Amino acid sequence: MNDIYKEDSLVDQIAQLKEQNRQLKKINHALMERVENHGNHFAPYDAFEHSVNLSQQVRQKTHELKNTLAKLERSNRALTQANNTANIFKQRFIDAIESISEAFVLLDSDGRIILQNSNFSSFWQSLGLSTDVGVNLKDLKDRAKNRGIIRHVYPGDAHNSNPIYKLSNGRWFQLNERRTMEGGWVMLYSDVTALKTAENVRYEEGMANTSFLLQSLVNNLSQGVVLLSSQRYIEVWNNRFAQISQLSPILLNEKPYLSNLSNLTELDLEPKKEHAYHVQTLSNGTVVEIREHHLKNGKSIKTYTDITERHRYAESLKKSERWLRLITDNVPAMIAYVGADLKFQFTNKVYLNWYGHSASELYGLEDHQERTNFDFSQVKRYVSKALSGKSVSFETEEKNLAGELCYLFKSYVPNIDIEGKVLGFFVLIRDVTERKKNALALQKAHDLLEVGVQERTSQLQTEIEGHRQAQVSLVTAIKQADEANMSKTKFLAAVSHDLLQPLNAAQLFNSSLSEQVLNTSLEPIVNSVDASLSDLENLICTLVDISKLDAGVVRADKSSFKLADLLDNLANEYQQQSHEYDVNLHYVTTDIIVHSDSVLLARVLRNFLSNAFRYTENGKVLLGCRRQGDTVSIEVWDNGVGIAKEKINEIFQEFKRLKSSKVAFRNGLGLGLAIVDKIAKVLNHQIKVDSVQGKGSMFSIQVPIGTIDQLCADDSLPSQILQNTDLAGRTIWVIDNDANICDGMARLLGGWNCTVITALSLDHLKQQVDIVQDHADILIVDYHLDNDETGFSAANVINKGRALSIPTLMITANYSKSLKNEVAKAGVLLLNKPVKPMKLKTTMLHLLR
Repeated sequence: MNDIYKEDSLVDQIAQLKEQNRQLKKINHALMERVENHGNHFAPYDAFEHSVNLSQQVRQKTHELKNTLAKLERSNRALTQANNTANIFKQRFIDAIESISEAFVLLDSDGRIILQNSNFSSFWQSLGLSTDVGVNLKDLKDRAKNRGIIRHVYPGDAHNSNPIYKLSNGRWFQLNERRTMEGGWVMLYSDVTALKTAENVRYEEGMANTSFLLQSLVNNLSQGVVLLSSQRYIEVWNNRFAQISQLSPILLNEKPYLSNLSNLTELDLEPKKEHAYHVQTLSNGTVVEIREHHLKNGKSIKTYTDITERHRYAESLKKSERWLRLITDNVPAMIAYVGADLKFQFTNKVYLNWYGHSASELYGLEDHQERTNFDFSQVKRYVSKALSGKSVSFETEEKNLAGELCYLFKSYVPNIDIEGKVLGFFVLIRDVTERKKNALALQKAHDLLEVGVQERTSQLQTEIEGHRQAQVSLVTAIKQADEANMSKTKFLAAVSHDLLQPLNAAQLFNSSLSEQVLNTSLEPIVNSVDASLSDLENLICTLVDISKLDAGVVRADKSSFKLADLLDNLANEYQQQSHEYDVNLHYVTTDIIVHSDSVLLARVLRNFLSNAFRYTENGKVLLGCRRQGDTVSIEVWDNGVGIAKEKINEIFQEFKRLKSSKVAFRNGLGLGLAIVDKIAKVLNHQIKVDSVQGKGSMFSIQVPIGTIDQLCADDSLPSQILQNTDLAGRTIWVIDNDANICDGMARLLGGWNCTVITALSLDHLKQQVDIVQDHADILIVDYHLDNDETGFSAANVINKGRALSIPTLMITANYSKSLKNEVAKAGVLLLNKPVKPMKLKTTMLHLLR
């Protein structure tokens, strides 16, 4: 650009020199003409002299002009060369700006266009605007804005100061501009349409993703949420709102107005005041908490929370509180509860009335003295003791609302949690003013009337003596009760062991005798003796059972088992007795698993079946069960004589018997159903009786249903006699401290061709055999031996020194569960007295197997 300006300056200088040369030639010509035309004789010389001077000046000027022309020629050549260079540079500059993909424009300091590339000119020409050189670019932009070509201009941010233009055809341009040294502007307009489109796509995708995540978050809320526009139509909602309102998601997706939904749901959708809150109960019982939050843009958010359970719990608490307050308000004592922070948390009506406070007031124990005549310093030490976990009681003097002095007896009971932390303490206050006044009046009477006091003292001493004697009597009664209880326990032990011992011996002798009198005239007598012994055993066992149940020593040992195993055995057992009573027994089996004590449950069912047989003549008895929810009802039906309604409650009383049939048991005591009632309470099972007199009865017991995974392995002995019933030649050692038992066992086992060695103790056995070396097939021991010796200790001594232990059978009248477990762990079989010969034989064969 400087070369262009220099060339124009040289051209102007040459023009000035040419003009000066022309004027000098004109002056020279005028002077020569003047000399030639004037006649002064000095004039020619003067003219010549003057012309010489002029000529010299002309030559000088001409020389200067030639030098100047030479310089001008050199300048012209340099100018031409510079002009060529400038043209080349200008062409290259034009080619450079044409090669730019952006629109380029060069402005002077006034904003007029000096130079532009084709992209710039074609862009504005496509918009119908001319961009000739000299056009002001600002005016061009104003015309474009007025015509709506430039839709919007976005200024650059803090990181990008270049503005962005949005055109009406959807294209975007970014302006980059820079100042020139002359104060003009160089500007580049870049087409950023693709970039903005991609940016918008990413923004829309991001917004869509954000909207999806937000909707997913809203849909997973436990609350129903709905966003309402300022025009009151639904913009956003979640699935929980659709569930609570029972509105169709298709309808909600159409963004309906609230006014169109009022008849489609009972849910309250109407807008409320700012940050409104209320609770609505729906027709299906659902309780909904509704909250509304208003936004600054006119929109609002409503949340719907299902608080049905919380509402029910709160109502339950309120009901419990009402009952508690109803009870405590009607107690004549003052009741309160104080927390560990010494704040009242509860006071009953009597307390409030005495101190004169509202039930809604909650205040501290220390503040209590500011509102009443209560003096906290009097009870401070007792409060400390209560908060340390100690219960305290004391008397204080306080004035009531009327200003009367009253005497109060107070008790502070600490409330301690499972971790031993004191949460507060209960306050129980009784007005003992009258009693105190009576005591004071008595004291006053004592001071005034010494004689009366002495008489009263004598009376008191008499009363004290009476109390002392009563206390002595009470101690004696308690001691007698304990002794009676111990006597009862000893009686049970005696019945369980001492009474059953001779009975067991008698049955053993009779069993041995019955095998010797078969098919003789003595067989009926022996059978009668056996029946009498069985009746005696039943009576003794019944009395023992009722005593044990009354003493509370019977405990249920519950487990899951198949009910069919129990019912099948009972049905088989009573099928064999049915012909004795002319009764037809029907049994319906089952595959149900129950959870109970099988021994106690069997005892109940045996009583049901025995009563059914007893009171039914030539009739039918049905044993079966039916499922009722999570329990099963085991039922025994009969079509016997039945029971009158007014007599049903009496049959469960002890020693109560109804008129029986002709085949009733000879030895009934009326304790069967009493035992059933007591066993049912031990098992926690329900007994039910339905009966119509003259038509029959139904006795049932409700038993919980068990699960198959609770079944335990059956470790009971085989119920059938083994095929190998040969005991002949077997050597049997028997230890029992009862000589009759030993004789009975010797006779019974001898009748089975066994070699029997009996002993009253272990030492007695050692006198007869070598307990280490001699052979024995079975060892039978009684659990209770003399000198605090047990069958366990004797069996352990015998088997300890032997290479192979002798199979051991223990016989006892002890039915305790602990002994049963101890025997099972030792691998010893157990039989309870009195022992049945067939059961004894079965067990011995099992040991030999």
